[in-house]
Amino acid sequence: MSKALTTAAARVELSPVEFAQTLKNTVVPGNITNEQFTAFLMVANEYNLNPITKEIYAFPSQRGGIQPIVSIDGWLKIINRHEQFDGLIFEDQLDDSGNIVAVTAKIYRKDRTHPIVVTEYMSECKGNTDPWKRFPARMLRHKATIQCARYAFGFSGIVDEDEHQRTERAVYGSDSAQESHDLLGKLEQEAQKGTAAYSAAWQGLTAQQRKDIGAVEHNRLKTLALYRDWE
Repeated sequence: MSKALTTAAARVELSPVEFAQTLKNTVVPGNITNEQFTAFLMVANEYNLNPITKEIYAFPSQRGGIQPIVSIDGWLKIINRHEQFDGLIFEDQLDDSGNIVAVTAKIYRKDRTHPIVVTEYMSECKGNTDPWKRFPARMLRHKATIQCARYAFGFSGIVDEDEHQRTERAVYGSDSAQESHDLLGKLEQEAQKGTAAYSAAWQGLTAQQRKDIGAVEHNRLKTLALYRDWE
């Protein structure tokens, strides 16, 4: 039994066995190896994040293994807990029609004279997922928060769900794989609606389309759909 597991379990007052089983039934892929599970818990412990409250969870990666994903609640927790954090403000940039085009985040540190400033642009960040379509300003504010926190405090080894999905989709960037890329985008939209919608979409695919998507992406999308059911 790893030290990472006993440490994480103690924080939530569960036995290591109970804690591990709870996580494997909820926030990590079912086929995760012991080594990957330990690595995930080490990241959770490093940032003192609670997987049970979905401050951090694990997605399967196309490269194999898992990627620790930190929710916006988790990012805000580690930002606010940092001993040098001294404030966060936002500035929205709008076009002539009142549509948001950029968000600037400013993080103040107690040990710095000037704030750390990062601007994220809608044209670069907007995705095709349901949250981006329904809450574009909020999603862009989250992106600005996370990127500014990286510059301000040097957080590493963690990403948000949106960034992870963009990185994973990069493997479909060639013209010859555009059809698979488009199909994956449609499946991701269904997964954002929950397990019922995703299951129906998956059942509607041909055998070749399922092969093109692959087991890793299928498992990632099933995990995403399950998270949406819990929200």
